[in-house]
Amino acid sequence: MRVGITLPQFRPSPEAALAAAAEAEAAGLDGVFVFDHLWAIGQPDRPALSCFPLMGALAVETSRVTVGSLVARVSLLPDAVLVHAFETLHRMLGSRLVAGLGAGDRLSVAENEAYGVPYPSHTERLARLAAAAAGTRSLGIDTWVGGLSAAVRAVAHAERVTLNLWGVTAEEVAAVDGLQVTWGGPVPRDVEGIAALLAHLAEAGAAWAVCAPPFPAGDPAPVVRLIADAVRVARG
Repeated sequence: MRVGITLPQFRPSPEAALAAAAEAEAAGLDGVFVFDHLWAIGQPDRPALSCFPLMGALAVETSRVTVGSLVARVSLLPDAVLVHAFETLHRMLGSRLVAGLGAGDRLSVAENEAYGVPYPSHTERLARLAAAAAGTRSLGIDTWVGGLSAAVRAVAHAERVTLNLWGVTAEEVAAVDGLQVTWGGPVPRDVEGIAALLAHLAEAGAAWAVCAPPFPAGDPAPVVRLIADAVRVARG
């Protein structure tokens, strides 16, 4: 199982995110991932670095780690623009790119409404998710679709892409049949707790675990090193 980390992007400057990515690469982690939100969930007063420009910067600032979105929402950009953005990144990152895609949920509605971006029906968003996944996969891009519903799982089956599950248990990962599964979510704050979680996810068959630790203000390096230490413990 490969292990990645989400970056501290809910800040006015990209420096912390870029520093965390550099530390992740130096520490031996497998990937760095960014959210696609206009603000931190439930905190509209917080800044948020835009997903695609940040991924472009990461393409330049890193040389080994996978760079991915977790997840880019189909409702924020026109479908063709979304796929083209990943195509551009693919030219920069090659096989290091993961196109994580999502249909959005009730927690993201307020972001669309605040900026006057239409929020389509659930049926339309699922159709657009399937179309975007087909588009990125056809370009040879490693594609994940994120979501917990049976409908999203059906998209993953139909488009032959990876299913990403957020915040579920290892048992829920193991219960998925016929799909490659990746996991993302919050992690404990100690090495032993993170290592135990990673071991359970690996045993459950997760292809990736993307850790989303809390980043305090200031230097992100200690948090990244904590994750790296946990990976070494989990792998023995």
